[in-house]
Amino acid sequence: MSTLRNDHWSQQNQSLSRPMAWIGVVLLAVLVAVGLARWSGLDPRTPDAAVQWQRALNFSDLPGGDIAVLDANTHETVARFSGEQGFLRSTLRALARERHREKIGAEAPLMLMGRTDGRLTLLDPTTQQRIDLESFGPTNAAVFAGLRLAGLDTSAR
Repeated sequence: MSTLRNDHWSQQNQSLSRPMAWIGVVLLAVLVAVGLARWSGLDPRTPDAAVQWQRALNFSDLPGGDIAVLDANTHETVARFSGEQGFLRSTLRALARERHREKIGAEAPLMLMGRTDGRLTLLDPTTQQRIDLESFGPTNAAVFAGLRLAGLDTSAR
């Protein structure tokens, strides 16, 4: 028979059980609150601002690794990107991956939209996938913002 006393161990367990019980109660309350919010249909996203302008664009890979940007209405090349263009390529690749997954061709244009609150969105109308470009910082959004008037004759306006 052991002559060691277990008083120390039982006191330590009792001192830990009260905070653990409170942590459990708080976690349960958070889960209930989230469940009620989801069940009630609460949407945490803010609604999109109205579209101020939009432009339908097609993007195509060129020999040598360049990317051509074509106006979907006139089929004229409005811009050409050379070099790495990491953000542009990764954005287009994400949208193309979704089209490929749904077995949709690359013919349909992408919609570049400017909103009244200054936000910029790239939308694929065929898959309803969208990329809010301002989320990636002003430098990355500027790559697409330059396509708003690219290739258009602005002197006639």
